[in-house]
Amino acid sequence: MPTPSRRRQTRPDAPEAPDASDAPAVSTPRRRATIHDVAEHAGVSIGTVSRALNDRAGVHPDTRLRVLASAAALTYDPDKAARELSNRRAVDIALSVAHGYRRLTPFFGLFLQHLSEQLAVEGLQVREVASGDDGLPVRDADAFVLLDAHPDDPRIGHLARSGRAFVLVGHAHDVRCVAADDVAGGRIAAEHLLRLGHVDSVHLTADLHAQAFADRAHGFAAAFEAAGADQPTTIVADDASTLGGYRAMRAHLEGGTRPGAVFAATDELAIGCVTAAADLGLRVPSDLSVVGFDDLPELGARLTTVRQDIALLARETVTLLHEALAGAAVRAVRLPVTLVSRGTTAERRNR
Repeated sequence: MPTPSRRRQTRPDAPEAPDASDAPAVSTPRRRATIHDVAEHAGVSIGTVSRALNDRAGVHPDTRLRVLASAAALTYDPDKAARELSNRRAVDIALSVAHGYRRLTPFFGLFLQHLSEQLAVEGLQVREVASGDDGLPVRDADAFVLLDAHPDDPRIGHLARSGRAFVLVGHAHDVRCVAADDVAGGRIAAEHLLRLGHVDSVHLTADLHAQAFADRAHGFAAAFEAAGADQPTTIVADDASTLGGYRAMRAHLEGGTRPGAVFAATDELAIGCVTAAADLGLRVPSDLSVVGFDDLPELGARLTTVRQDIALLARETVTLLHEALAGAAVRAVRLPVTLVSRGTTAERRNR
């Protein structure tokens, strides 16, 4: 998600809803057999499945037969077009990041790790490709994975016109894409805080031009509206880092406003919020409840957060990438999110 420099601002009004015309028809992940299903069915690793199906060395004959039997039972077959391209030469897969995207984040590192591992079992590799000042990838590739969707993203039209296979991690009309259900995530966070009595909540976010941030803000505000509660104030940090969250939340608290709860658009922002509260003598969750988003393992086990399955996001990305290479019909996948309630939220105290 990009974090271009922008002035911290406080918005008492709710963010506008995403344009419905931009939303593709979505589906839950199709239950087409995957290499993971074959591995589980055969009782072997996904690497063994890949070697067995590609007739590579290092697999015992009995194991190879068991893998082939499992693949047949599950009607699993690697996409023919992708397999033929892979056998002819290495497929050049690019992970395209939007211009200004902040790469050095736990989310990016974890997604790239899972994506690389998923592709490696099929003998494929991915490499990062930056975007130039015009917003387009600075080099070509056989197929692209696009990170950091935004409403006027020029990469989508450019790649569609060029006929390149690509998958958008986000959502757009008539585009092969996959994303966590960020609107639902914002709603889930709001409903959790409202059940705890926190009608005086705020939303801490960063660049609302970024699709994921805008969707989470919309879901959060919509839940308050549905509950008949006052719209939460939105605090926009100038940076989506822990430090950015700290600065924005500390400035807000020092301004004399003491909300009962905060929904932060990422776990990083949430940790910055928790730290700012502690530095001002506020106890979390006794004085301030905090909810994050992502459930990143690097950021501690205490944080109540909305979990998106980043490993599943990477797997579905690869599945869609194979479909793109095979010329399959375009489809959109929306992945469910869940609340993980831990130690940073509690019932509202009378103040």
